[in-house]
Amino acid sequence: MQTGLYIVGTPIGNMSDMSPRAIDVLRTVDLIAAEDTRVFGKIAARFDIKTPRVACHEHNERDVIPDLIEKIQSGMSVAVVSDAGMPGVSDPGFRIVRAARDANVPVFVVPGPTAVISALVLSGFPTDRFTFCGFLDEKKLAADNKLRHTLVYYESPNRVMATIAAMARVMPERKIAIVREITKIYEQTIIGYPADLMHIEPPRGEIVIVVSPAPEHKMSDSEIADIVNDIAATSMKSAAADLAARAGISKKDAYRRLLNKGEK
Repeated sequence: MQTGLYIVGTPIGNMSDMSPRAIDVLRTVDLIAAEDTRVFGKIAARFDIKTPRVACHEHNERDVIPDLIEKIQSGMSVAVVSDAGMPGVSDPGFRIVRAARDANVPVFVVPGPTAVISALVLSGFPTDRFTFCGFLDEKKLAADNKLRHTLVYYESPNRVMATIAAMARVMPERKIAIVREITKIYEQTIIGYPADLMHIEPPRGEIVIVVSPAPEHKMSDSEIADIVNDIAATSMKSAAADLAARAGISKKDAYRRLLNKGEK
């Protein structure tokens, strides 16, 4: 095993997705840095991985990473794994890769499943250009809506219905795909306009939301007027920004339309 840092992808649900190369690397390296050693213990037991391991997560990275880099510089091979999927994608991992690059030590990747790409493909929405926005922040939704291509979010089952309602307000013209339990027995993809999905049975499990690109055609005056009436109760400044993002018009034009209650 060559000295260096190995970024290893692990299953996001179905253990059969563990690659032979990932198993071989994890059995062969000198040390495994796991987001949670107890969670990784299940994978280790399943695939007879007996390599020593240490915890490396967002709460201790600052203290652990220098020691790991020092071990690599002394000739050791170290693998990094997250609880599921590819390390560094909304999981710990990118900081140790950055530290390894700064220290000029070799970095290798052992690809594995990732929920972002899996959900994107399952949605059937365009994949030529997309933005992964991490865990959804409702406060940033209007700003995100200015990105007119495909968007991908992680979401908690406890918040998903509130998120669908927010999307119905902010981006009603864009279809969404709610993808849950990817690779597991209850895998499901629900597609529709946000307003049509507001009354579905709340999805459970691990959830990814994919948002389709915004329609290329510009909204009609009547459609813009409907949005104006929907958000007119908010402050003028925030309402203008919201309208501009949702209707694809300038803030100046949005402000003028608000003053005129949506009329030309």
